[in-house]
Amino acid sequence: MDKRLPDLASAVAPITDGSVIMIGGFGSSGIPFGLIDALLEQGARGLTVISNNAGAQETGIAKLLKEGRLAKVVCSYPRSPGSIWFERRYEAGEIELEVVPQGTLAERIRAAGAGIGGFLTPTGYGTLLAEGKETRVIDGRGYVMESPLHADFALLRAENGDKWGNLNYHATARNFNPVMACAARHSIAEVRHLSDEPIDPERVVTPGIFVHSVVEYGVRP
Repeated sequence: MDKRLPDLASAVAPITDGSVIMIGGFGSSGIPFGLIDALLEQGARGLTVISNNAGAQETGIAKLLKEGRLAKVVCSYPRSPGSIWFERRYEAGEIELEVVPQGTLAERIRAAGAGIGGFLTPTGYGTLLAEGKETRVIDGRGYVMESPLHADFALLRAENGDKWGNLNYHATARNFNPVMACAARHSIAEVRHLSDEPIDPERVVTPGIFVHSVVEYGVRP
């Protein structure tokens, strides 16, 4: 099955108002800037974004915040250096925030992709982050039950891809992208180098079964 699409606009066209969207990246590495810009042009509103952070200055996710497209952010670091638009929206009561410790965030996403119903972690036990959640004490240590995080869509950034949707990543861009691809019902990847020849199976990080569409987008900030 050829999963290549002609442009970024075609790739984000299925996203509707109120969708839950995972956006890959860590810091500025592996962020699908092209897909984010296309989503901004597409116009969907009331979105929930699951990401490591809430963007910085006026790039990436911060653009969506600036234009008032987001209803909720689920992330570990909402206040990165220069994250002025998250701060403004949150202080004005215009956006909801769910803070999740970084390791817990990664595992909640992985659990969704693996079909796991939840997991126990000591992180957050005895803090505000555990309020309203099931807790247990095992061998004298407290744990919090965390639920999987699913999404309607995932926006990914890959270095190489083929027409079947197989992907690999450049260096530290292999961060949240692979697990998010598995946890969303519809995963979209912008790829720096897109080939009609198959990627060497030994170099595939994300198998094409988890990817619905791929678009060549050569810029890598």
